[in-house]
Amino acid sequence: MKSQFAPTNDTGIAIFERLESEVRGYIRSFPILFDRGIGTTVIDADGREYLDFFAGAGALNYGHNNPAFKKPLLDYIQRDGIIHGLDLATSAKKAFIGAFEKYILKPRGLNYKLQFTGPTGTNAVEAAVKLARQATKRSNIVAFTNAFHGVSAGALAATGNKKYRSAVGYGLAHVTTLPYDGYLGPSVDTLDYFEELLNDPSSGLDKPAAVILEAVQGEGGIRPASLRWLQRLRDLTERHEVLMILDDIQAGVGRTGKFFSFEAAQIVPDIVTLSKSLSAIGTPMSLVLLRPELDVWSPGAHSGTFRGNNLAFVAARAALETYWADSKFEDEIARKSGILADELKSIAYDYPNIGFSVRGRGLMYGLVSQEYDSLPIQIQGEALRRGLVIETCGGRNEVLKFLVALTITEADLRRGLSIVRESIGAVQASMDRSSAESKSATKV
Repeated sequence: MKSQFAPTNDTGIAIFERLESEVRGYIRSFPILFDRGIGTTVIDADGREYLDFFAGAGALNYGHNNPAFKKPLLDYIQRDGIIHGLDLATSAKKAFIGAFEKYILKPRGLNYKLQFTGPTGTNAVEAAVKLARQATKRSNIVAFTNAFHGVSAGALAATGNKKYRSAVGYGLAHVTTLPYDGYLGPSVDTLDYFEELLNDPSSGLDKPAAVILEAVQGEGGIRPASLRWLQRLRDLTERHEVLMILDDIQAGVGRTGKFFSFEAAQIVPDIVTLSKSLSAIGTPMSLVLLRPELDVWSPGAHSGTFRGNNLAFVAARAALETYWADSKFEDEIARKSGILADELKSIAYDYPNIGFSVRGRGLMYGLVSQEYDSLPIQIQGEALRRGLVIETCGGRNEVLKFLVALTITEADLRRGLSIVRESIGAVQASMDRSSAESKSATKV
């Protein structure tokens, strides 16, 4: 069935190419006019279905148009519930805060205050960094290689990717970048270097207000820090009175198995940033969690017109009540994680000439091409032709990125992995043909 929102004689994307800025990104990988989304399926304007292994870059952990959230959202709109509310008190916001305390904070013994920022993840990062500087009266921030924290100026200074950094047009300051876990190889603990810098008064490192990190780096190439490394970093920051900001915008809300990505390491950051799937249904929403004693803001010191998205509050509350009232959802994630990890390892084993490696945690995994940076993009294209939407990541797009909805059925998970395997086979066959043709031409 064709969409009522697309002209019947035009289901292409020419208008985007003609009128939308060159800055557009994902449309280049997925040049399709998408129209509907149901669970883990997206449907284009011509009615063709695609299995979604992209999940809105991690903003749709619960799938598209989850009925558990859609009905309360439609009911709220139908009764003329407040939609735009700045930071006013609304019933929707009150209900979300209560649910977040009941289902997330209290069961984990966490004592945080909640700050609602502008709706983007990068705004939450800006607020967290600004707050750390205010609370400590220090300006320097430590970030890590391959990090991604957003593309507004403050967050971008803590982001590693050259493509994003070069777009700002001026120098980015007051951030020291240090090597993330594994950056110098498996035998090197990169925190030895950080600890030495902190201990040496002549190291040249200005004592930081905070370190900011992802427990599992997403855009940087699906790089999970070891639990031991995270624990040691938390110990270092506490001993040196440096705040820890944990960016859980992509790796949080169940993505790595627990609600927070840092839970497995049994650490408690000083500040946590959340966004993406927090709203549950794809509406914009961001949140900063902060220890009460760090709440040094004066009223309105970090403002924003859209820091009160009540539609997001309604869906987010429904998600907490539906999925986080007990451990059943976490158990399901763990089971599917085992399937995903085992199948990716099997794929890597079956294609030794390509040299794949596998890394990740929970339902956040990457199939890493060791020798061919362009290979994941080729696999992505073959997968799209076969009806699978999947992303690449990493500084060189060397990683095929698996961000399936946490609610995906086992059947759809295995079907998508089968498509990935077929797509790799097609790319391998093409590489073999090219190699044979090249050898033949050389002989002639």
